[in-house]
Amino acid sequence: MISQGLVALIGTISFSVLFSVPVSEYLYCGLAGMIGWLCYLGGLALGVGYTNSIFIGALVLTIFCRFLAVKRKLPLTVFLICGIFPLVPGAGIYYTAYYFITNQHSLALTKGLETFSTAVMIALGIVFALAIPHTLFKRTK
Repeated sequence: MISQGLVALIGTISFSVLFSVPVSEYLYCGLAGMIGWLCYLGGLALGVGYTNSIFIGALVLTIFCRFLAVKRKLPLTVFLICGIFPLVPGAGIYYTAYYFITNQHSLALTKGLETFSTAVMIALGIVFALAIPHTLFKRTK
């Protein structure tokens, strides 16, 4: 689990470089990706299911990114777009297209529905975290 967290950290930092994030924010973006991935793995370990684990990972990730955005005085998207990278179902999209092109339509439908549910859970996790009032994230004087 620790090795997967480190790989998520490195992968997210690499994605941050690709998106021209300021150099001073690489580590924070990497931590966001690692936290989201570890929450996803924790959900799987607790047995809450694949899609619910994705939701938990996206929810915790977005809350963490909101704290970072306030603390670092940068837009939320700097951290969220990079941090969500480990949770995005890239392989599911690939296999859906592959099965469709190779005329394995039942497999394409199955994988496509799984990928769609993953994307919906990511979106719902982000929406629920953004529904939390902004005043909870502001620094107090």
